[in-house]
Amino acid sequence: MRREQIHVPYGYEPPAEKRKGTLVYYDSFEDAEDAGLEKAAEEAKRRNFSRLVLYPLHEETVRRMSKAPVSSFYRREDRLHDWKRSSGRSWIAVEGWEGKRKKYTPVEAALRHLEERYETPLFLYLSPENANAFASYSTFEEWIKRIRLILSEAPQQVHPRLLKSAGRWSVAGDEIQKEPH
Repeated sequence: MRREQIHVPYGYEPPAEKRKGTLVYYDSFEDAEDAGLEKAAEEAKRRNFSRLVLYPLHEETVRRMSKAPVSSFYRREDRLHDWKRSSGRSWIAVEGWEGKRKKYTPVEAALRHLEERYETPLFLYLSPENANAFASYSTFEEWIKRIRLILSEAPQQVHPRLLKSAGRWSVAGDEIQKEPH
């Protein structure tokens, strides 16, 4: 294998990476309106994420998480594809992995899939209800060390595990804090 030499001037430093990681909007999207999707896209743009992934949940996953009635997966996925096309943003993706599985998918399996497929670090964009549900799972403490959460709005009640890891999540629209290096 040949190596190509690149000549750069003395003292050259490559430009800093301006975009970072992936923001995954993990939701059923049953009652998702364009305003909510726009808010997630604006948050991804404001925080300089390289990609926004809309991750609709399969009906069985939603039933186990919230027991709420939900329409079929393909209808919700088609609506997300329509919104993506109308927004004209090429850096937004709609993940259809749960639709291909056609069954309940635990959140840890979904996160492993997302880690393998998309640029890290991963940030999950969740509703307060989904964040509290995620915090109630036994694998939460393992995963919160590897990902960060962005909540769509301030929660009324906070799960104790979510409260314990308050440094790993923030609310959309809050001021971005500089992380220590």
